[in-house]
Amino acid sequence: MNYRLFLALTGAVAAAEAEAQKATPERPNIIFILADDMGYGDLSCFGSKHVKTPNIDRLSETGTTFTQCYAGSGISSPSRCSLMTGKHTGNTRIRDNQCPVGGIQGVKINANGDTTYIRRTNLMPSDTTIATVLGTAGYRTCLVNKWHLDGYDPMASPNHRGFDEFYGWTISTVHSNSPYYYPYYRFVGDSLTTIEENAHDAHVRHNTDISTDDAIAFIGRNKERPFFLYLAYDAPHEPYIIDETSWYDGQQDWSMNTKRYASLITHMDRAIGRLLAYLDREGLRENTLVIFASDNGAAVQAPIAELNCNVGFHGRKGQLYEGGIRVPMIVNQPGRVPVQKLQNLIYFPDVMPTLAALTGSENSLPQGINGINILPLFYGQPVDTDHRMLYWEFTGKQRAARLGDWKCVTIKKNAPLELYNLKDDPEERHNLADEYPEMVKRFDEEMRRMHQPSECWPLDGE
Repeated sequence: MNYRLFLALTGAVAAAEAEAQKATPERPNIIFILADDMGYGDLSCFGSKHVKTPNIDRLSETGTTFTQCYAGSGISSPSRCSLMTGKHTGNTRIRDNQCPVGGIQGVKINANGDTTYIRRTNLMPSDTTIATVLGTAGYRTCLVNKWHLDGYDPMASPNHRGFDEFYGWTISTVHSNSPYYYPYYRFVGDSLTTIEENAHDAHVRHNTDISTDDAIAFIGRNKERPFFLYLAYDAPHEPYIIDETSWYDGQQDWSMNTKRYASLITHMDRAIGRLLAYLDREGLRENTLVIFASDNGAAVQAPIAELNCNVGFHGRKGQLYEGGIRVPMIVNQPGRVPVQKLQNLIYFPDVMPTLAALTGSENSLPQGINGINILPLFYGQPVDTDHRMLYWEFTGKQRAARLGDWKCVTIKKNAPLELYNLKDDPEERHNLADEYPEMVKRFDEEMRRMHQPSECWPLDGE
């Protein structure tokens, strides 16, 4: 064959393959944006009367808003593990931020700079993540910023657990996220790099802006192929550090803590607006599905009462009451996802099978996941989500389950289960356990079946 003809044919085939691999409205790019410790009521579109979130509000106004979405847990690591693996916390690898046995011992530095030694476990090579599944469908995958599933194993970072690219910080390298919001160190894959503008504790580049820059750069490099971007912001996790508070400087009756907390959220919202504007400029918006959620409810350090962060829900971060696990979720894709508010009961384990269905990678799903495919809900089609039991646990300490309107929960070791009808009592104020003992018994039996033994969180007798 003529060499020039051979090159032309080869080029044509390559171009056709590349074109076939491009994202389309039906098989879109995916951006999953996760806030950190943001309460259900911290968005204007979810009822906030105080915090300004115009860009996230616009996603809600032009997309699908889930009003009964639940995180994977009431705290960071197990919630994110549930999101990444499609399993609830009675079945996941990671069931709390710390583990009593097993795992690896390492250093934890709190907001005051105090050092303690704790044990954490991490995702193993045998654990299948969303990134692994979507990678089999030809998606380029990237995690930006917070992973929190590496424990103290440097070889358990996201680029060793299915992600093609990683830009952020890890638990295993304690100083990689210090200072928390104006970091000097940052990982690029396995390489620990420096952000010179923030040297000597300078507050020049805020981590929310750094993360958004990394996200936009990843999209720019991969806009000719389908991609999955997991953009896990730190905001508004404590300590509440941000120098720009102009949005709320006029609130004379607010404490500085409250102003900074609200500013972290509004600053994140502005960064999300910048990301969406980039998608628009590059002509990628209609070919990109955007999902926004929070990893759990507002923390005890947050101005919960002052800003009504948890909209009156009982509890907070670290607890399995509604204030700890009910979170906002918004799904948006122009021309594909309709404007609707849905009350379907969904939770983080559903994300993996849903994205697998969207990308055609269902055959790569692992055995033993607990989530279901809720993709039809994104497009206005029905899915029965209310006749299954959702389950959470902090092994041996707290457990909770929801079935339809009913929820059983206890947040104290060996304490009796409480029972609530969330349709009538969404704030969990009226315990009905004494009135419906048979229902509590059925919940208890099913919850015990949903718990699978864990070597790092053993129960007595296991």
